[in-house]
Amino acid sequence: MPGKPLDPSFVARRVAQELFPGAVVALGPGLPWGLPSALRNGSGVWLVSDSGFLGFQGPGTEAADGECQTVVMLSGGAYTGVVDIGGILRGGHTDIAVLQPAQVSANGDFVHWTTAATQGLFAPGPAVDMAYGASKVVAVIPHQNADGSSTILGQCSLPVDGAGQVDMIISDAAVINVSQDGLELVEIAPGWTVDEVVAMTDAQLSISSVKEMGFEVPALEMPNKVYPSALEALKDVPEGSIINVDGFAGPGGMAHYLMVGLRDLGVKGLQLISNTAGVARVSGFGAPNIIDHSILVENNQVAKATASYPVSPSASRPSAFEEAYNRGETELEVVPQGTLAERLRCGGAGVAAFYTPTGAGTLLGEGKEARSIGGKEYILETGLRADFCIIRGYKADTLGNVVYKGTSRNFNPVMATTAKITVVEVDEIVEPGELGPEEIVTPGLFVDRIVVRPPEFSAYL
Repeated sequence: MPGKPLDPSFVARRVAQELFPGAVVALGPGLPWGLPSALRNGSGVWLVSDSGFLGFQGPGTEAADGECQTVVMLSGGAYTGVVDIGGILRGGHTDIAVLQPAQVSANGDFVHWTTAATQGLFAPGPAVDMAYGASKVVAVIPHQNADGSSTILGQCSLPVDGAGQVDMIISDAAVINVSQDGLELVEIAPGWTVDEVVAMTDAQLSISSVKEMGFEVPALEMPNKVYPSALEALKDVPEGSIINVDGFAGPGGMAHYLMVGLRDLGVKGLQLISNTAGVARVSGFGAPNIIDHSILVENNQVAKATASYPVSPSASRPSAFEEAYNRGETELEVVPQGTLAERLRCGGAGVAAFYTPTGAGTLLGEGKEARSIGGKEYILETGLRADFCIIRGYKADTLGNVVYKGTSRNFNPVMATTAKITVVEVDEIVEPGELGPEEIVTPGLFVDRIVVRPPEFSAYL
């Protein structure tokens, strides 16, 4: 007699062993929703639902997906909309996606169970976004269908929802790693033998060292994101980094303390992405000695700026960047303000390029692919990504959730989504739960480091 298939709760507990502190975990519909109940008080991870929940555990009283799975919002959790969720899933912000396919092939193709159940129609829901955006995709699946046929095949028999996307299969009988070399059986459920698992799998399995599955759920804690100073938060910025630096013409929304830290580090060859390249000093909104991007330019740290308003409004008062550019010391890419915002949004949302009418037929459109759509000319623009991002918030909790004050948010929220490492400067850090889930603007899953602007710090030199 073969072994008994695991109860879904045990499968969920095995999935929990793939998590790590601070992981962002997207849950597809179906079996993956056993994971919230398996975790200990959220277990130090960000669980993401396609309906807009960020940070929860289950079961609870609030419906979190189309199947009416219920959850409890954790302290520090937030709500967001479907557009933002799509960007999180597609933009590479999830560490692990847990999906329930109906079929998985030897090379990691999958057919989602919602597609398999629709009699020849595609119905992948969020599964495709989750699969293509996550660093790791875990397929949670019954090893066999009700008729005894295998769900793990040499090749899928239905049109696939994801090509080569699955990295691991956790079934009710085994754990199988998926790689370019095929399928490797690494664990079997209690009561099963290797031969029994091989016999009910319709794909070739490589076998080396196989162990019995365990079900101990790890106790994880969110990593500490609070840094003691700007220098500590930025000390690993390498030369040549692409850095998002927020700010409009005036001082509002600029991370002055972090700018000073970046200047004091002295790293060279920086490529700044910003609305301006430092005009607060020379505009009517600032003051002659305000801290802005100019301190980096004057320190010979800036190799290039991508900006929409890089020059002074007064020809008689050129900015530090203008002077450096005219001396041939730095490069410049001028981007219309709305296009800059959209390039950042697309970069953070996993969209490589888009068409816009802005700039078509002008110098800004020269050398760019053009296309007529609906009788109107459009040009192709590419999404922007950065290595680091320094932004300015009003308050943050220790998980990295950020709120802003008034219009000082400007480019801050969208810039936070585009960087490998986002550092936020705030006036105050509070405990999780002190910022309401409805008021959080930048969810903590986008923020890696937090520093408090010292009370004695001045934004003026």
